[in-house]
Formats: sequence, C-alpha cells, structure tokens
Amino acid sequence: MGAGFIVGILGILILSHAAYSTIQYRSLLKITDEQFSGPPCSVVMELIAGLVLCMWAALTVPGKFLSILPQSDENRVVSLPANLDFMIFNHRGKAFPLSIDAKLK
Repeated sequence: MGAGFIVGILGILILSHAAYSTIQYRSLLKITDEQFSGPPCSVVMELIAGLVLCMWAALTVPGKFLSILPQSDENRVVSLPANLDFMIFNHRGKAFPLSIDAKLK
C-alpha cells in the first residue's frame, strides 16, 4: 500500500465523519425545533479537506500513464479470441460510403 492509497482511505474516513456529524446536527435541530439552514462551518471544512484528499489519491493511486502513440514500445497488440458471438456487423457505420476520398494534406 502506497501513500496515495492511505491518503484516499483517510479522505473517505473524513467524508464519512462529516456525513455523520451532519446527521447528528440535524437530529439535534429536530430536538430543539429549529430549522436546518445548512451544515456548520466545521463540517464544511471537513468536507473540503476530505474532497481534496480523495481527489489527490484518485490522481496518484492508479499509476503511471501509458503512451497512446502507435509506434511506442509500450504498446502491445492484444489478440482477442475469434468468438463470433460479440462481432456486430449491423451498426451505424454502414451509412458511410465505403471509400473515403478526402485525404488530409
């Protein structure tokens, strides 16, 4: 487990605590017969901190990005099984002409 994963778990825990605090605050307002106008400032700060931590973890945990260039050595051709059950021949592509004469220069 890397640091990003631990930060993500911490962010989820902070968001869960903010949700629990909001539920407690609303139940307290029901007891005192007051109207709910919004969560307290401390809960809003918890939400922002949890959001930042979860977003940072989401950007760092997945790993390194792979190249999309076809000439790259990292790209490998993956051969799929010749299973005809998943081949679709009736699609919107048949509306286009077979030969496209427009060439980019």
